[in-house]
Amino acid sequence: MYLKRLVVGGFERVFELGRNFRNEGLSIKHNPEFTMLEFYQAFATYEDLMALTEDLVTHVAQVTGHGLEIQYQGKPVDLTPPWPRIRFHDSLVELGGLDREDLDDPDRLEGLLARHDTLGEKHDTPGKILTKLFDHLVEPKLWNPTFVYGYPVEVSPLSRRNDRQPDLVDRFELFIAGREVANAFSELNDPADQRTRFEGQMAERAAGDEEAHLLDEDYLRALEYGLPPTAGEGIGIDRLVMLLTDQPSIRDVILFPHLRPEQ
Repeated sequence: MYLKRLVVGGFERVFELGRNFRNEGLSIKHNPEFTMLEFYQAFATYEDLMALTEDLVTHVAQVTGHGLEIQYQGKPVDLTPPWPRIRFHDSLVELGGLDREDLDDPDRLEGLLARHDTLGEKHDTPGKILTKLFDHLVEPKLWNPTFVYGYPVEVSPLSRRNDRQPDLVDRFELFIAGREVANAFSELNDPADQRTRFEGQMAERAAGDEEAHLLDEDYLRALEYGLPPTAGEGIGIDRLVMLLTDQPSIRDVILFPHLRPEQ
């Protein structure tokens, strides 16, 4: 949100390559400290960033000598563009094997979590339940680069609503080798809508969701000055390096990673 304040101040293109810290546990895909490339472009949309991301990743693969057909953990990965694009809800049906009717029925969604051995929380909204089902059923199947777009608004508190389907947002995530590599969206620049979203996040935090956003009055004040139509993205550098160096764990590409004590 600080980078977006720069866009409000007149910087039409900004980026930062730096360390991030998130208390999301340890795994072969997660480390509390990681590196991310984050950038924002005024007068662009999330669709513009799809094209930019495709160009960026294929360029990096080629200039580092890997080419567009690589091997990751013994399986081929084809980076040749154009990369397929699939709607979030369509992926749950076509790749996750769910019935489309179930996706629109809140009463059935909790049963789907139990049926697929996925844990839910009391404060989970339908959008959050769908996202957990996606993580469990769809994400591991996205091996070649794939853009998934059209996420529920409940899991995208900073994203612009889609004009045709306001319960969805103009957002995509890029998946390669069964894991998320990038997240991007057209930025929400309506201060009234953003305040409402923040208030909803605060209610979810009060209900027990520790990852919900805090209400940021300084950022809301910046939006009131005026954020032009803007698209922003974050790319996980460590996961991209994992892919290009054929490393199975994020710990293998981070210097001095956090490790559990031996004793």
